[in-house]
This record gives sequence, C-alpha cells and structure tokens, in this order.
Amino acid sequence: MVHALPTSVDATHALLHQGHYVADCSLATALFLALKLHRPLFLEGEAGTGKTEIAKVLSQTLDRRLLRLQCYEGLDLAAAVYEWNYSRQMIEIRLAEAEGVQNRDRLAADIFDERFLIKRPLLQALEPTPNGPPVLLIDEIDRTDEPFEAYLLEVLSDFQITIPEMGTIRAEEPPIVIVTSNRTREIHDALKRRCFYHWVDYPDAARELAIIRLKAPGAGERLAAEVVGFVQRLRRMDLFKLPGVAETLDWAQALTQLDRLELDPAVIDDTLGTLLKYQDDIARIQGSEANRILTQVRAELSAAAIAS
Repeated sequence: MVHALPTSVDATHALLHQGHYVADCSLATALFLALKLHRPLFLEGEAGTGKTEIAKVLSQTLDRRLLRLQCYEGLDLAAAVYEWNYSRQMIEIRLAEAEGVQNRDRLAADIFDERFLIKRPLLQALEPTPNGPPVLLIDEIDRTDEPFEAYLLEVLSDFQITIPEMGTIRAEEPPIVIVTSNRTREIHDALKRRCFYHWVDYPDAARELAIIRLKAPGAGERLAAEVVGFVQRLRRMDLFKLPGVAETLDWAQALTQLDRLELDPAVIDDTLGTLLKYQDDIARIQGSEANRILTQVRAELSAAAIAS
C-alpha cells in the first residue's frame, strides 16, 4: 500500500506529529513544498537539533524505505553509488575462456551486466519500490569534500546516475531526499540551489517542553519544566558545545531513571555528562554555577505560575 504524501502544510505538520516530531510552522512549510515539488530539502543547523530525525520520521509515517548515506571525509563512488563485483567478474571471464569465448565485445557486455553491479545508497534510491519512492538521507554532507559535492549535482537535479559501462539510470519517480549539514564548512552554492533550504534552530522553551512530553513521557511536569529552563539558559552561555534537543532528551530520560521529580545541585553535577560533551564545559557549570542557574530557573517558573 502506497501512503499518499501530505496535501497541505497542516497535513505535513500532522504527519510529523504522528511520528513524534514536534515541528514549527516554517519547517512544516519547507518540508511540504519539498515533497509537493519533488525537490531535495537541505537542512542545516547545529548538531542535535533533529535534522536526521526528520528523514526517519518520513520513512516511518509514509512507510517508505530509508536509505542513509552517512558522509565522511574521503567518501567515494564505491561507497556511495556503486562498484563492480570484481571477483565475480573474474570468475565469469575464466568460465568464458574455458568455453572458448573469443569475442571481446560479447565478453565485456556479459561482465558489465547488472548481475555484477553492487548498488550503494544513491543508486538504490533511484530504483522503484512497492511502497513508493524511498527516503534518501544524505547525512552530514559537510564532512565530505568538494569533488563529491560536484558528483551529487546530477543526482539532485535530474535524479539520475551515469555509469560509463551501462549508460544513464534514471528514477521513474524522484526519491524523497533529505540532505543535512552541521555547518562545519560551507556547502557550495551549486548544490544548495538544487534544494529547498531550511535552518533547523534550537527550539524555544515551549516547543522543547512539548518535545520532552512526547519523547520522554516518564518525566514529571516539574522535572521537565526545570530541565528545559536549565538547558535554555545554558544555550545563552559561551560554551564549547551547546546542548541540542537530543541531549535534553537524554538528560530528562536519565533523571527519570534516577527517580528524580525535580533538579537539585547534586544530581545536576552527577549527570552533566549526559548533557554536555566537553570536560571544560562540565567543569565550568558544575558546582556554584549550576546552583545559580537552577535558582534562576525556579524563580522564573514561580513567577510564571503566579502570573497564570
């Protein structure tokens, strides 16, 4: 059964919520337009803000196959697109020689056949599937180099791949493409022009609280509010690495496992490693600074409760 794509921004927002993803209107709009117009969606933002999760949610809610290309320095065509199964080709050549086949053109046609082609994520994404075109996640493209970016231009603009020995392979229907970047380097304009763009920012307090309620329902209301207030204040500080939504959820779940109903200075000091990932940041926050932030959070929550 093929699940239809959402027909409006509201339907896109509902689709994401169905997959337990709390999105703002601008993200739902960008995603709807990308789906409607069959354009890749380029998501840029700090690590841990939920960019990769969008592709996973689309795969889940639309019941489409998820193909993930995890980018890294030195990524080449053999790992991303295709490679020939050389050992099987050599066996085929030996068998042909044993049978007395002398025609080189015929032999070349035999060994450069789809039977010997090992398909990687980019090529797999162009193949038709029973449930509709797959979701192709090109994750952390900023980790690759410019030559690989240049190769992607054909894939992202025409949804086709050229294999010298076989010709050009085109998708019958374009896959759903999500490209993510943590902005460790700038991506070339030529690639960005082929995509719709959206900056995925840290959520505000209200949306982050909604995310915890959805993703970490075991956290009590007071604990969730204090966790969000604490994290929101950390993001205003000059830390080496600000905590993302993923770290907020990790912290809320860790505190829930410790049966905490609210924050206190001791448990903050003991669990900061689930929230912050650099020792210099942890050392800066532990102790009196954590106590000061917690005091401010509680004062803010008390004032909000009185006002309501």
